[in-house]
Amino acid sequence: MLRPQSGAQQWVAREDCTLTPSVPVTEYADSYGNLCERLIAPPGEFSIRRSAEVSTTDGIDVSPGAPLDEVHNLPDWVLTYLLPSRYCESDRFMDLGRELVDGVEPGYDQVARIVEWIRTFVRFNPDSSNFQMSAVEVNQQREGVCRELAHLGIALSRSLCIPARIVVGYLHELEPMDFHAWFEAYVGGRWYTFDATQAVPRGGRVAVAYGRDAADVAMFNQFGPALYPRAMEVRVEMLDALPRSN
Repeated sequence: MLRPQSGAQQWVAREDCTLTPSVPVTEYADSYGNLCERLIAPPGEFSIRRSAEVSTTDGIDVSPGAPLDEVHNLPDWVLTYLLPSRYCESDRFMDLGRELVDGVEPGYDQVARIVEWIRTFVRFNPDSSNFQMSAVEVNQQREGVCRELAHLGIALSRSLCIPARIVVGYLHELEPMDFHAWFEAYVGGRWYTFDATQAVPRGGRVAVAYGRDAADVAMFNQFGPALYPRAMEVRVEMLDALPRSN
């Protein structure tokens, strides 16, 4: 799952993919609308190189005061992002969620408070030795990589009846550079971006996949002998503005 797609926040101008050795690939969209590719990897060394030029915003929308959408007013397809999931046990965060947002207006401001709390009390450690922690485990360990911080934010948001989903992709000038994860919350009739690893709201993001948690958005799934990639390199470079057509 490495293909970004065009949408409201980004436009894919060019894509290129090289498989060495070359093998047939089939494509499909999963139940969350993500672009997926299937292939049979041959025995021996196998490499995938994918590149893309994407126009994206240099900031993200913020909306303090955006109201909570009551559950009965939510679109049907958003309801799945209210439910507990494998890595986001929102049903176990009811008490903590209410405690964190006591006195805060329901909606965007509650999620902002959650993100502020995570940034203050949970250490972002890109070298964390803990692997694939759930929100409960992150809350216990009080550290994790970007994926884990997103899981905690999602679980706390859902515990307050705010739909939340994970997003994976790329962030310009991320340090250290790697595949990145953040989350979005649905308030005021739309999705807003939240990222507890960043001190201020930052744009320059290229979204690749969306889902309930990390189980839905893995960059690759393998079936057969489990072999972890020998190496992975991620590069994100700022290009000159792409020309606009009339």
